[in-house]
Amino acid sequence: MYKSFDIKDIDLTKYLFFTGKGGVGKTSTACAIAVSLADIGKKIMLVSTDPASNLQDVFDTQLDNKGIKIKEVPNLTVANFEPEAAAKEYKESVIGPYRGKLPDVVIENMEEQLSGSCTVEIAAFNEFSGFITDKKTAEEYDHIIFDTAPTGHTLRMLQLPSAWTDFISESTHGASCLGQLSGLEEKRDIYKNAVENLADREKTTLILISRPEVSALNEAARASQELQEIGVKNQTLIINGVLQDHDDELSNEIYNKQQEILKDIPNTLKELETSKIPLRPYNISGIENIRSLFNSGDIKYSDHTLDVEDVPTLNKVIDDLYNSNKKVIFTMGKGGVGKTTVAATIAMELAKRGKKVHLTTTDPAAHIGFIIDESFGITLSRIDEKKELEKYREEVISKAKESDVSQEDIDYIEEDLRSPCTQEIAVFRAFADIVERSKDEVVVIDTAPTGHTLLLLESTQSYNREITRTQGDMPESVKELLPKLKNKAHTEVLIITLPEATPYFEAKRLQEDLERAGIFSKWWIINSSFYARNTTNEILKARASNEVQWINEINRASKENFAVIKWTSKDLEGKGLSKLLK
Repeated sequence: MYKSFDIKDIDLTKYLFFTGKGGVGKTSTACAIAVSLADIGKKIMLVSTDPASNLQDVFDTQLDNKGIKIKEVPNLTVANFEPEAAAKEYKESVIGPYRGKLPDVVIENMEEQLSGSCTVEIAAFNEFSGFITDKKTAEEYDHIIFDTAPTGHTLRMLQLPSAWTDFISESTHGASCLGQLSGLEEKRDIYKNAVENLADREKTTLILISRPEVSALNEAARASQELQEIGVKNQTLIINGVLQDHDDELSNEIYNKQQEILKDIPNTLKELETSKIPLRPYNISGIENIRSLFNSGDIKYSDHTLDVEDVPTLNKVIDDLYNSNKKVIFTMGKGGVGKTTVAATIAMELAKRGKKVHLTTTDPAAHIGFIIDESFGITLSRIDEKKELEKYREEVISKAKESDVSQEDIDYIEEDLRSPCTQEIAVFRAFADIVERSKDEVVVIDTAPTGHTLLLLESTQSYNREITRTQGDMPESVKELLPKLKNKAHTEVLIITLPEATPYFEAKRLQEDLERAGIFSKWWIINSSFYARNTTNEILKARASNEVQWINEINRASKENFAVIKWTSKDLEGKGLSKLLK
């Protein structure tokens, strides 16, 4: 239906952006294009702007945020935005000039104000702006390729140049936002240039990556439309993972489903130049596999054998959650691993067993309502960032007016509430309200992709420090949130992953971050496993054999507390979710 991908068909502008729903293959495709261009003599800079980046796993190289040359690909330099390091540098750039000049208590206050998740995002944005506006970098490299975060985060980041510029230009009191916006004025010209470069079709091409799946294509269509609205109109579409050879029941199911979906792609995407990449029988990690993505479907079987005799199913996890009487249950993991479907299944099954259950999501790209409804004896909600932001603004202004402050102070507060950071505060408070429902019911929370989730949890700790310092007017739900999250009898995180290298490494980092934060996690759930299906198709058999290594790794990482969900060709919803239990 669509022609196979050929790099010669892409409009090779100076800046190439890759975006799409989590798990569709943005990083794989960006890496393969970067290596292909470098191999023909082009000087390439590949940059990840994803807080949950896995470039270091793909290249098996420790990366930094400045750029590391890849020895196996002489013309390629790779940079990875490390949120904590970027935030630390940004904080010091703001605070450094005042050290030794202001009292220690003032410096400590500044550091505390700069400890929130908003600072992390500003810091990452600063680095992004530097790469897209730096003349030296533009002169040194033929192409600068951005492997961006999952779509919701990407859209927000790409809209930040306008948001910051508007906020700074309209501000009369100077940027504040709890201190995070300190120092942005001097970056004003850089942000302006970043906006201009993004909208310049002679300089920037947006490459939308999708899979032949309804949710992924809908997400790509939404991204395409919203990016066009902010001026990024030079777009192309690549559909990754298209099965070509089908000769047994499972492969026929997959092939037929994909073809039906591709015949009915959203109208927005029909207007774009589109190409496809076949489903490969191997995982895209290591230089050899990166180089072969566009031209080789060689069968590569794994010689690993499974370490366990019986592979547990999702039923075992639900039994444990029910018997341990957990009140707050998170599903966390890399974008595209199936957190929403697993969360809905757990909520439904706990409700069947008599639990009063509330299912919610903090994911900007949420689609819980398409999977399950309240007829299953559960209640549903979604944290809508725009609504929460407006609600929070109205609450703050109302309280300020009740305090009989001057009009000048009211103007200042309204101005401060227009800053992009305010959204983080509003979402955080809504999140605390949802968790408070666990007093009377089981709360199952389908979270955003890992990077966004961790920023949210980091803000939990930041706000806890703020409460302690100010004894401020915080809702009771906010004050009680951190203790609830750290109570292992109350809260548990389920780590959702796929039996592949990149999702495994991402899940392992998530596990380590949760341990440092003191948040309990016992179960790992492996979703969409070909190994759990009997197939004779050569490509699917090869992919199944390559899963064994990662199932063994997950068995060890989870201390044998894991479950496997078999791959299904159907988008399950409602009663059909029970098929995931077996």
